[in-house]
Amino acid sequence: MIQIPSKFGVIYPSTLALALLAPMIKVAIVFHSPQGTTAQLAEAVAEGVSSTGLAAPTLIPLLGSDILEGRYRNEASLAAVDAAQAVIFGAPTFMGGPSAQFKAFADASSDRWDGQLWRNKLAAGFTIGSNLNGDQGNTLQYFAILAAQHGMLWAGVDLASGYDALGRNRLGVQLGASAQTESQHLQTADRSTAHYLGQRVANLANQMAR
Repeated sequence: MIQIPSKFGVIYPSTLALALLAPMIKVAIVFHSPQGTTAQLAEAVAEGVSSTGLAAPTLIPLLGSDILEGRYRNEASLAAVDAAQAVIFGAPTFMGGPSAQFKAFADASSDRWDGQLWRNKLAAGFTIGSNLNGDQGNTLQYFAILAAQHGMLWAGVDLASGYDALGRNRLGVQLGASAQTESQHLQTADRSTAHYLGQRVANLANQMAR
């Protein structure tokens, strides 16, 4: 796994070794995590990407220190998205939508929108809230609209709630991976759903690259 330096994420040497042998699809995982639970989801997504052996994930945490006067200013992170074939957005759901820190990143991406630099990249998303129905779906809709603004291609979760042997997608959200917790610990099914999302994006991106 390739990683933008941060306190989040784990580097997987085996994935890096594979990347040296052959070009791999790059998957950027852009996320804001104020309490650590979104970061746990991001890591599960990254593990799912890596598990396919087809793609190398890059964790890109959105830090408050990168936001100056309300504007996100980290060109290295934006450039990492430029270089990726697929992008997975993540943020907690606050007051019915994504966190302000994620929105600052989205606003800063308008320079890329001008030239449609992210056009035809694969996109997906994940979110978490403290309530079973805390309008997490609205956050995923925001991600999907952001992707549409950039001309990206959206990938949802193709797991029907209640029909998966592992209990994945227990909240029944098809637009992306949605999780719920009232503590710092993720539900096993939610972590598995995030892992599956990473696998799905890596596999789809590989199919698109053929």
